[in-house]
Amino acid sequence: MPKNEDWHGNSAERDSKSQIQNPKSKIQNYNMSHPKILDRNKAALVVVDVQEAFRSAIPEFPQIASRISMAVRGFQILNLPIIITEQYPKGLGRTAEEILFSMPPEYEFVEKTSFSSCGAVSFIEQLRASGASQIVLCGLESHICVSQTAHDLLTEAFEVHLLTDCVGSRYTQDKETAIRKMRDSGAVLSSMEMALFELLRDARHEQFKEIQSLIK
Repeated sequence: MPKNEDWHGNSAERDSKSQIQNPKSKIQNYNMSHPKILDRNKAALVVVDVQEAFRSAIPEFPQIASRISMAVRGFQILNLPIIITEQYPKGLGRTAEEILFSMPPEYEFVEKTSFSSCGAVSFIEQLRASGASQIVLCGLESHICVSQTAHDLLTEAFEVHLLTDCVGSRYTQDKETAIRKMRDSGAVLSSMEMALFELLRDARHEQFKEIQSLIK
């Protein structure tokens, strides 16, 4: 596996210390941020294997694909990196049309056979190029490809924000177990809407109305 500095490229070192120097002092500005809140200068979206072969097998597949599509469009609006993987597309088909139609024709999907996305060289290359240290993670299946990707990213010191409303498995127990394991291993539980609003931070953000319209 590449070393931490290679995976993270030229991204800034994360600051795990609170920006509030004196907890008892009055807040004079709104520039502080909890280290587990998403920062649009550090974030990238990773969509794992949301492919057509799963449509009839995964409960609520259309709803999951729709929410992931919103996340994709939100990241596009904010001009943030997006990495989408496909597990053996020759057998499992292409990325679901809800997401596929949101991407430009020239977009390069990451094709893989390893369950973890980190096993694909092109994934590591795109991850390094993004400069991200916070990974917003979603996709299928929760207990296999998503979980293994999350754990490999955590091993390499990435901060993983798991969109719990944008993951799925064939069986509810597998999904629930996977979410618990990823949380216990250090992933931050989140949701599509929570993530987008953390990236906005303020209703005065120039893309606020566009994001607001997207999720309504």
